[in-house]
Parts: sequence; structure tokens; C-alpha cells
Amino acid sequence: MARLPVGIRFIVSFSRDQWYRAFIFILTFLLYASFHLSRKPISIVKGELHRYCAAVNEGEVEFNSQNQKAGDVPPHQRPDNETDCGWAPFDRDNYQQLLGALDYSFLCAYAIGMYLSGIIGERLPIRYYLTFGMLASGAFTALFGLGYFYNIHSFGFYVVTQIVNGLVQTTGWPSVVTCLSNWFGKGRRGLIMGVWNSHTSVGNILGSLIAGYWVSTCWGLSFVVPGAIVAAMGIVCFLFLIEHPRDIACSSTLTAHSKGYENGMHRLRLQKHVLMEKNKPLDPEMQCLLLSDGKHSAHQNHTIVLPADAGSGVAAISFTGALKIPGVIEFSLCLLFAKLVSYTFLFWLPLYITNVDHLDAQKAGELSTLFDVGGIFGGILAGVISDRLEKRASTCGLMLLLAAPTLYIFSTISKMGLEATIAMLLLSGALVSGPYALITTAVSADLGTHKSLKGNSHALATVTAIIDGTGSVGAALGPLLAGLLSPSGWNNVFYMLMFADACALLFLIRLIHKELSCPRSAMGNQVPFKEQ
Repeated sequence: MARLPVGIRFIVSFSRDQWYRAFIFILTFLLYASFHLSRKPISIVKGELHRYCAAVNEGEVEFNSQNQKAGDVPPHQRPDNETDCGWAPFDRDNYQQLLGALDYSFLCAYAIGMYLSGIIGERLPIRYYLTFGMLASGAFTALFGLGYFYNIHSFGFYVVTQIVNGLVQTTGWPSVVTCLSNWFGKGRRGLIMGVWNSHTSVGNILGSLIAGYWVSTCWGLSFVVPGAIVAAMGIVCFLFLIEHPRDIACSSTLTAHSKGYENGMHRLRLQKHVLMEKNKPLDPEMQCLLLSDGKHSAHQNHTIVLPADAGSGVAAISFTGALKIPGVIEFSLCLLFAKLVSYTFLFWLPLYITNVDHLDAQKAGELSTLFDVGGIFGGILAGVISDRLEKRASTCGLMLLLAAPTLYIFSTISKMGLEATIAMLLLSGALVSGPYALITTAVSADLGTHKSLKGNSHALATVTAIIDGTGSVGAALGPLLAGLLSPSGWNNVFYMLMFADACALLFLIRLIHKELSCPRSAMGNQVPFKEQ
């Protein structure tokens, strides 16, 4: 008998369950990356909506020639205004406040809608809910760009579009986190979700490159094309997303233990009935951070494997019930300030680079992607460290502690030249995005599967929505404050960001103390994240 080819041997070396898990991992990664892809254009186009008069006068001939190259794209006519330096109404002296209001409209709607989204999402099929959100988001993202083609200069039009888009985009995060957590257990959750959460940075990078390609010639396409991509991914979601392993008779575990690791790989075993495995030690987070009360023994633990027909009769958790889970409030408030910093960079970094390094909108957008490249490494690093140390809060605290002085250095040396800006973009991206990525993924999933929930899988979307919704309040405030402070100097914006990092760290002090006061030796011989 002939030896099987190497490629076929590689394929059959993985089980059916593992292939499905890999498929869901990649699919949810692409789905949420497309959401972030559609959020990035507004930050890229800001430099085109308001351009300096001198730059306009010098480049008038080039601007006209670029419009001619666009072919069937109709040239827009500028109305009479005060400066004739961009797209009305963003061409006036208060343009920074107007652009900040656009960001605030989107993010405030996103923050408010997120609290409702998780509650609604738990009561609807994830696939239908997420598909609706992606199709609607694609439509309203493209609608913003249509303002270019139809020569719309009403500030209210752009604000309303941003508000509705912010509301429908709230369907994304609770849905994808719940789906991914259904498919992956707690083992190495920090690493798995750290890698998975790089979809944020990948989406931002792709959004910057796509929007930047058309920003100087036809900025309307900077919104229409990402909108079409999100809508197309919504159709893919409807056709291929599998919400839970039980839907196709795959194994489903809520907790991973060291016995499940053989040669560094987790061997999941199919089971048809609910198994209750007792007298196994808890992982450090469940023992030191997530205990619901002091009456439970440190040696109580359960592994729940739901059969194909189970789980349908469990009631969804209430909003107040989710708030009572230990750690939810602290991590939510920490994320409020961490996300404030992250989204300020997301929406204002290209304009900052344009002003400081005197680059055009396209080059500034391309350079800003380095912050997201750093964010990819930061999210993965935070996951690896938290898995190794088995301390989520301490990992976030360390990165927040390092982020504040890094931002000060960034504000100082970024004015010295392009090389310094590149280096600080990478470092700042890693330290700012690390805690944000860890809290919104691994921490949210840990809290959403807390032992006090007794295996209630319907709680995860609500817990995730509470944490990310609270963080989105900060995401709304950050760009708004940046718009108000930037006219008085960019240094004031960086002082605001450093203060926010300090506040984020402050809310984790109690949890960090709790983790550090719990020695690893108390866990017995269990080392759940190491190969055995």
C-alpha cells in the first residue's frame, strides 16, 4: 500500500471537531475584522474633509487631474464658504469640534446600544442577529460615502448616519465572542483569544489601506467599498456560521483541565450526557478572583458537557445578575478608560500624524497602521503572559503601568522625525491594545462562564455586552475630548490619555492585590496551561 502524501497525512491528523473549531475561529475573525474595517474610514477621511488652504491652492491642478482620472466619478462642486478648504460643513475653523461630534455620535450610540444588544442577542439566534447587523452596518457605512456623490453638505445627515451605524454595529461583538466561547474551553484561552482578537488591528489596517486608496481622489468610495465588504461578509455569516458545537454533534466543554492536554494538544472527548466531575482543583482565576462567595470549597469544580438537546430550557441571566458576578464591575470600569485611549488613537491618529509630520491624508493613514501592527503583538503578548502567570488583572495592570510613560515619550519624540514616530507607534500600539484586547476577550469569556452561573451558557452575551458597553462609554468620550482639546495643543490630548491610563490601573488595584495574595502553590500540582 502506497504511503499517503504529506498533505493528506496532515489533514487526517486532526479530528473533525478540530477542523470545525479552526473554521469557526477563522470565520468569526473575518466577520469582526470587517466591522472594524468599516469604522476606520472616518479617521482617514478627516484630513480630506478639512484641508489647509495653502495645500489646496498648491494642489488645485493635481486635484482636478485626479478627478478626471476617476472616470465615471462625478466631480463635486464646493459651495461658497468661509475658507474653501475642504468639504462643507467641515471646512470652517471649528472643524475639529464637528469631526469630534461625528465620532461621539457613533460611539455614544454604540455604547448605549451595547447594553441592549447582549440582552437581545441572548434571546435570538446568533446567526440571524449577526447577519442583520452586518447587512445594516454595510448599508449605513456606504450611505455616509453617498454624501460625496450626491453633494450633501448637511451636518445632520452625517450625524444621523453615524448614530444609526453605531447602533447596528453593537450586534457584532456579543455575537462573535459568544460563538467563539461556545467552541473553545478555558484552556489557553488567553493565547487563543489574544491571537483571535488581532482581528481588531487587521480590520483597522485593511480599513486604512482601502480608505486611503481613494481618499484623495474620491473619498466617497472610502466608505462605499468597506460598506460593501461588511454586507458581503453578512451573507457569508448567514450561510456558514455555526453557533454551537451541539448543532453538528461536536463536543462542547466549558472548562479545560490539565488532563485534557496530551503532548501539548487538547484532546476533546465526545460525550452524550451531562457529566459532573468533582474534587478537581480550580484554575487560579476561579479560585482567587471569580469565587462568588466564601462558602464554596476551593476544590469544587464542574465540567459540563451539554448533549445536543440540552440548554434550551435555561433562562437568560438578568442585567443585575450579571453585575453581581465578581470582577465584572472592576473590569468594566477599567475597560472604560482603556478603550478611551485606544479609540482616541483609532479616530484621531491619522490627523495627528498629518499635523505633526506634515504628510498628506493617504500617507498619514498608511503610517497609522503601524499602531495596529503593534496592537497585534500586544494582544497576543498579553494573552501569553496571562496564561503563563495565570493572572489576568496583573497582566493588564503591568501593561497599563508601562503605557502611561510611553505615551508621554511618544508625544515628545514624535515631533523629531518620521523614524521616531514609527518606533513609538509600534510600542504604544502594543501597550495600549494589550489590556483592551485581554479584557474584551479572555476576561469577558472567563466572567461569562463563572461557576456561579452553573453552566448557564445564555449569560455570556450579557456579560460581554456589559463589559464592552461600559468600555464604549470611554470610547465615545475619548475622541470627543480629543476634538475639544486638540485646538489648544496636542500635548493636552496626550495628558488626557495618560490620566485615563492611570484611572484604568486604579480600578484594577483590588483585583491585582487579590491575585498576588493567592500563591500558585495553593493550586496543588495542577498546572493547567503547561504541557505535560
